[in-house]
Amino acid sequence: MAIGGYFFGREALEDLVFERTVGIEFLMSAAAVVAAMLGQPIEGAMLVFLYSISEAAEGYTSEKTRSAVRALMKLAPRTAVVRRDDGAQVEVQVEDLSPGEVFLVRPGQSIATDGMVESGSSSLNEAPVTGESMPVERRPGDQVLAGTINGEGALEVRATKVFAENTLSRIIRMVEEAQERKGKSQRFVERFGKRYSPAVLAIGVSLALFPPLVAGASWSEWITRATVFIVAAAPCALAISIPITLVAALGTGARKGVLIKGGVHLEELARVRVVALDKTGTLTRGEPELTDVVVLNSAPTAFRTEEALLAAAAGVERWSEHPLARAIVGAAEARGLAVAEAVDFQSHTGAGAEATVDGRQIIIGSLAWFGGSADRMGTDTTNAVEGLQDEGKTVVLVGERGTAWGALALRDNLRRNAQTSIDALRGLGIERIVMLTGDNERTAEAIAREAKIDELHAGMKPEDKSAKIRDLKRRFGHVVMVGDGVNDAPALAEASVGVAMGAAGTDVALETADVALMADDLEKLVYALALGRRNASIIRQNLTLSAVVIGALVVGAVAGVFSLPLVVLAHELSEFAVIGNGLRMLRV
Repeated sequence: MAIGGYFFGREALEDLVFERTVGIEFLMSAAAVVAAMLGQPIEGAMLVFLYSISEAAEGYTSEKTRSAVRALMKLAPRTAVVRRDDGAQVEVQVEDLSPGEVFLVRPGQSIATDGMVESGSSSLNEAPVTGESMPVERRPGDQVLAGTINGEGALEVRATKVFAENTLSRIIRMVEEAQERKGKSQRFVERFGKRYSPAVLAIGVSLALFPPLVAGASWSEWITRATVFIVAAAPCALAISIPITLVAALGTGARKGVLIKGGVHLEELARVRVVALDKTGTLTRGEPELTDVVVLNSAPTAFRTEEALLAAAAGVERWSEHPLARAIVGAAEARGLAVAEAVDFQSHTGAGAEATVDGRQIIIGSLAWFGGSADRMGTDTTNAVEGLQDEGKTVVLVGERGTAWGALALRDNLRRNAQTSIDALRGLGIERIVMLTGDNERTAEAIAREAKIDELHAGMKPEDKSAKIRDLKRRFGHVVMVGDGVNDAPALAEASVGVAMGAAGTDVALETADVALMADDLEKLVYALALGRRNASIIRQNLTLSAVVIGALVVGAVAGVFSLPLVVLAHELSEFAVIGNGLRMLRV
């Protein structure tokens, strides 16, 4: 008893003397001491032995549930080979890497810290950080993240962050902080325990005193019953049931590329009934693609083919940094076209651009910039533009001022798994899926139809999205908002749970959202909601099991049916059952 009860007995006295609180440790210590005083030292020793084992198992389990964080820590290498300006290669500790330094990454090695590829190309396994299952190609100019694993090629990477501030280090820090934050149910159980344990002690003392004093009952019998009652009513399983499950779930989520910033947000995910989605970069890829090249009758002979028209447009747009311009140039290069040389390039913000190609002044831009109406541009041009716009595409015209030779249609397409993810959300019990976007109504409607969205709101500013989230919460209750964490920050803050998608390496997204999906993958949203529901289910199972066991043992203890060894054994077995059930979250 002295050896087994030393640690939790000392903790019981410290809580009583310094914090003036009666906890589970005091209840168990008092029961063991009283059992020994009643001439039952073997029973007291059994209580101490089994409770010590459960305490050790609880500590071991808490460490095991944090294994995901330790696994993340092991992803980053301890050293990196830095290339100095004189060409020399020096091995340094990763903590000593400075932004701007170039380090080498050989095939099979992990990236030491966040950086930009200087030279070389390779496929990277980003699954440990983002949860992305497929290798991702990285070339010069691409961003790479600490902890991701290099594939077949050698890379030279210029560090952009010190080790302590890179994406992997911040994820580890945030997961550790999240595991310390308590959910509402855990805080409730702790508040309940602070009142419950003293009440158990008071009732136990009453059971020991009143029957002998009032009814002349046997002192030995009722002190024994009181001792058994105290052990039976101790809320050990109840106290451990929630934190074990929460910590396991948070660690597992981080390992799968879903960073949840605390138990309260995990619990809230289980209550969500409405999902609001931003369009650009969330439902769609965020990268426009050329879909159509339409040659009009007004085009000169030299530009009467799709290839000639696209090559001319790419020649003008080659000098522009606009996303649509990059898409047009990329489409021309993908088709293997010889992009025309252009001179005298001029960009016109919000309208288009112009340049001289083969001696002709060619402009590319919107219908309004070309003329703006069917009366001025002709029915042929207007019909072509409106037909493409009805399909949710952005249309730019190519030609000379006042005369369009053709139209280029571009569209930001749905993510490959958008439809299956939305179907999966409905399968989880989501009642309504809403799209909030700043895009025009026609483009938004086309995407909404394709994605099978229930409710659409287009042309929205950030403050409009925030107001709509408030309205959805009023109508439906718990709402999750999914966006990029920057433009959607007000809406993310307003939602019951704000989810930032593609947050890996994005400081603002990591800081502003309640949940950060490290990869640009809607299936991670489905996983996060499923994780929240699974967590809630296991917590309910644990609470129910704990309450039933305590209730049954208390009744048997007061009635004198259960002996101390039997109650101790049943009590500790219930705690092991709760721990084992909570650990199932490690396998979700």
